[in-house]
Amino acid sequence: MIDLTINGLKVPVEEGTSLLEAGRVMGFPIPTLCHMDGLSPYGACRLCVVEINDGTKARLVSSCTYPAQQGLRVRTASSRVIRARKMVIELLLASCPQSKVIQDLAAAYDVRQQRFKQEYENCILCGLCVRVCHEQMMAKAIGFQGRGERLTVGTPFDMRSELCRLCGGCMYICPACQLRCTYAEPERAICGACANLSPPCVEKEAFDDMMCYMKPCVACEIERH
Repeated sequence: MIDLTINGLKVPVEEGTSLLEAGRVMGFPIPTLCHMDGLSPYGACRLCVVEINDGTKARLVSSCTYPAQQGLRVRTASSRVIRARKMVIELLLASCPQSKVIQDLAAAYDVRQQRFKQEYENCILCGLCVRVCHEQMMAKAIGFQGRGERLTVGTPFDMRSELCRLCGGCMYICPACQLRCTYAEPERAICGACANLSPPCVEKEAFDDMMCYMKPCVACEIERH
């Protein structure tokens, strides 16, 4: 067993445990789109970033691929982490604004607009479909094609694969396939209908390292009463 500190709490975990697993065991919500239990970690979406260490040595890492280490100090919802997640959500909205999952994330993090060119690619390259096909279905019917900005997911030579079992697992697991909004204009790309109220502690410097990971937020309850 090794000991690390998450949001000020000492946490004992087994060696080899990821920061994402350690944080969730303690009840700290860490969002992610490319991770699913039973599949290998991929670290593509970057939503699960957390802040490790202190001072000038502090940096952001993807919690799903970063292993827990003895004495490591972790913050899952510092102001730096929240800013990074909001930026990632804006980028995801530019690629796939109609995804119900991404819309809900935007609402949860109070993202009301996105500042990037609307692409409507309808794929965030999270790799979930590829990994579920390889690791769970043992079919390897689909995979990544191309490199860089030309990276896509598909079958070899874009032809119907004889290895495909038509299980539908790739569609079931895809966060982009779960559509909700149908707006075509960039300025209306974010639904916001279910947007949460901004917790008052988010803007207070005293909560810089903790922000608002509690649901419901204790500070919000105090503010209401």
